[in-house]
Amino acid sequence: MVRLARVAADGDERSVAVLSASSGDRLLDLGSRPLPELFAELDGIRDLVATADAETLPPLDPSALRAPVVPRSLLCLGYNYRGHVPDGVDPTADDPATPDVFVKTANTLGGPADAVVIPAVADDVDYEGEIAVVIGRRAHGVSLDDALSYVAGYTLLNDVSDRSWQRRQSQWALGKCFDGFAPLGPWMVTADEIDPQDLVVEVVRDGRVTVSQSTATTIFSVAFVVHYLSQVLTLEPGDVVSTGTPQKLAAAQAAHRPLAPGDAVTVRVAGIGELTTVFTSPSGAPA
Repeated sequence: MVRLARVAADGDERSVAVLSASSGDRLLDLGSRPLPELFAELDGIRDLVATADAETLPPLDPSALRAPVVPRSLLCLGYNYRGHVPDGVDPTADDPATPDVFVKTANTLGGPADAVVIPAVADDVDYEGEIAVVIGRRAHGVSLDDALSYVAGYTLLNDVSDRSWQRRQSQWALGKCFDGFAPLGPWMVTADEIDPQDLVVEVVRDGRVTVSQSTATTIFSVAFVVHYLSQVLTLEPGDVVSTGTPQKLAAAQAAHRPLAPGDAVTVRVAGIGELTTVFTSPSGAPA
């Protein structure tokens, strides 16, 4: 398993492998090509990582991290964890027959170091911590048995949403697609050694755990979702499929309040990492 990232460097961006050292994370430079162009070379990158002396490499500056990929398509799932259902729906009802799929547009993409601006017209901004799948090679009409072989790795997404705009229409696009409403990162973890159906998604808001649920409780597995989506559209290397959010814990639901400037939300999954997003006012400064 290798952590791959994009970092800003001297006015440019570089692809890097992130290695652990005694003094913290270090960077192994992989060149300027974006990560999807390196997916065919992952075996060689693993060899480089295995032979590198992490202690001699430059340190990671977390503020330099950018979104690990810039997807052509950013597809998301609604209500994919058991117990997470639309308002008014019985959480013990039968599972849906097919995934609930929606799109986040290109303007939503943000990096792991980017703050999210709460728009002046949005009055019910909420967070959704999710595991996001990064497609590794062109996938169209793939079988369920082969679907995971098309996955390059996994990263984290905060599917920021404004509930008031989301409720205005039968489609969710306006509530999901404000600028910067899809922070992605901090890196991509390669798919080897990761079982996507045996991970725990946790979300921490201002120091309190508000979400904690295993991917074993998803209705549609990563393999099924990649298979299902590929029947309709061709998935390209670097495309991202986010797998949905668990329901908030009961105490967090009871104490719900919209996100406000100065709030911070961390999405964390052991084996993948942590994505912390700070929310700011339209002026860019926390209130």
